[in-house]
This record gives sequence, C-alpha cells and structure tokens, in this order.
Amino acid sequence: MPMNVRSAKDFFRPLALGAPEPLREIPARPSRAIHFFDPSNEKMAAKIPQLVGTVDVLLGNLEDAVKADRKEAARAGLVAIAQATADLGGQGASTQLWTRVNALDSPWVLDDLTTLVSAVGDKLDVVMVPKVEGAEDIAYVDRLLAQLEARAGLTKPLLVHAILETARGMTNVEEICGASPRMQGLSLGPADLAASRRMKTTRVGGGHPGYVVRQDARKTSDGVDVEAPRATYQQDLWHYTIARMVDACAAHGIYPYYGPFGDIADVVACEDQFRNAYLLGCVGAWSLHPAQIEIAQRVFSPSVEDIAHARRVVAALQENGGDGTGAVMLDGKMEDDASLKQCLVLVELAEQLAARDPALAQLYAGAGA
Repeated sequence: MPMNVRSAKDFFRPLALGAPEPLREIPARPSRAIHFFDPSNEKMAAKIPQLVGTVDVLLGNLEDAVKADRKEAARAGLVAIAQATADLGGQGASTQLWTRVNALDSPWVLDDLTTLVSAVGDKLDVVMVPKVEGAEDIAYVDRLLAQLEARAGLTKPLLVHAILETARGMTNVEEICGASPRMQGLSLGPADLAASRRMKTTRVGGGHPGYVVRQDARKTSDGVDVEAPRATYQQDLWHYTIARMVDACAAHGIYPYYGPFGDIADVVACEDQFRNAYLLGCVGAWSLHPAQIEIAQRVFSPSVEDIAHARRVVAALQENGGDGTGAVMLDGKMEDDASLKQCLVLVELAEQLAARDPALAQLYAGAGA
C-alpha cells in the first residue's frame, strides 16, 4: 500500500477530534455553471444577490485573476458577501457557494482556509484547490480542514475540488480522485496544463486551427494530386484529457467539470467545447462571464427529446421484466440493461434540475408522458 493512502478501515474517520464525520457519498447537486467572481471587485460583488437562484454555483475566486495587492481584500470581500447574502451556500440554499483558494505553494492559502472556515464555514460548500499534483496535496488540505472544522464547530464537512493544471497532476489523476472522502470533483485547467505540457497553444481552452486531420488527396491518372484543395477538420486538443478525467472521477464516485473557455466573445465555440465535455461525461463547466452562464446551463441540461426517450426506455424495460433486465426493441433499436443505466442517469439529472428550475420542470413534465 502506498505510504500516502490511509487504511480502508480508517478512511471515513474524522482527521481531527471534533470534526464532522466524512461523507460516504458525494451528493449529486446540480452544478452546470460554476460562475467565477472577484470578491474584491465592488461592482461585481454588488451583482451577486441578483445571481442567487439563477445560477447553480457562485465561486469567489481568490487565486490567479486576483492581483497580489488585492488578495486580502478578496478574502475579506468573500466573507462579507457570504455573511450578507441570503440563500447562498449551505444546506438547502438555492445556489451553492464555492471558493478557489490560492495555490498550496503560495503565501496566502493558509490565511484563505483559516479565515473562510472560521468565518463562513457553515455557508461554504466546496473549496477548489488549484494546481493539485498528487494525493499529498489533498492530504494536507484534508487534515487542515478537519482541524479548522473542529475549531469552528461545523457539523458538515467541507468538500474539496481539485484543478488539473499540470502534467504531474494528470499522471496522478486516479490517486487524486481517491485521496479523501472530501473529494467532490475535478476541473480541467487547460491554460496551465498546456504550459506544463509544453503544448504549442496560447488559447485558454477550445481547439486550435492547426490541430487538424485532412481529407485524402484526390487520385488522378498520373498518381495523387497533393496540390489540389482538400478539406480539413479541426480536432479537439482536450479529448484525451477530459476522457481520462471523466473515467477517474466516475471510478471514485465524484464529478468531472470542463474548466474555463477564455474567448468570451466566441459564444459558438464556447458552446461547442461545453457540449463536447457534456457528451463525454462532464456535469458542468466554469463561467467567466454572465454570457457563459446561459450556455453552460443549457448545454449541461438534457434535451427534452433525450429525456422523453430515456423515460420510454426505462418504462419499456421495467414492463418487460419488472426489474429492468432483458432486452426490448424500441423504434427499431435494441435496448437492454446497459441502455437502462444510461437512461437512468439522464432521468435522475432531469428530476434534480426540474426541482430548481421551473422552466425546465415545465419542459420535462410532458417528456415521455
């Protein structure tokens, strides 16, 4: 057994005397859009009450986008916002409250954690940790949070979300996912990961016009005409990374997310990238601008057609044997136990989204009826 992995019998024991019991299962709360805001920006902070109830997750960002001389102001601003904003963060709130703390090798992260847990730990749902490279990073945060929870008298454990931003982190993705019962999920950090891998792109997420496959050259009587125009098709730079991240998260019962899409003006490409991630298994994406909230919430909500089909499959298989086993023909296609599992994922998600979104509830109400 690796030295940094706890014994199975101790895994769900609190790491500090008086800390809350770790969760045995991470709750599946809708988190289609994780909307980032700078708590030190007064104009941005003033808009937070209007966003509560309209976005699944609001995340107070303390890391990269906040200048060094604004770090303390951002931390204090997040505490003030959490304390003053009703229905934001904590059990039963309509919008979750997350924070991205500073990197573990920074001089600010210790104060981030001690201040936030002590002041607003009862409202904070998830702590996002940047540049996680291995289980040892999660172990450090895990123990510290337990000590701080015990001191603050919290009754529910804070959850931890890791950002994959380095080649080493990607290499260790499976052990990161299983490092602690607190692990809620992972996000792809494409910009830092591209730099770590020495990828030749300066884009923050999305594709690249140079990463293509090309149509075969036209054959002629003289051989192959390589000079004739041929169609090219741009590929997804992040397909492998997202798929591996999704597998690691699914294996450990936590949730994968696409991270930032930096070209705010290109809403079409943003939607394409979000949809690719959704189809591969991600449950949400980051929003860096209000325009991206609508895109993420639409893309990561199953379509009415998908929900209608999923409900028909579930009903048909349950009627077939009562237990969902066996196979049936539906619209000329075979549906079996594997189909049922896929469809139940969609049906469960639709029910969760309908419970918080009246418009979706109305759309889904007649789907498959």
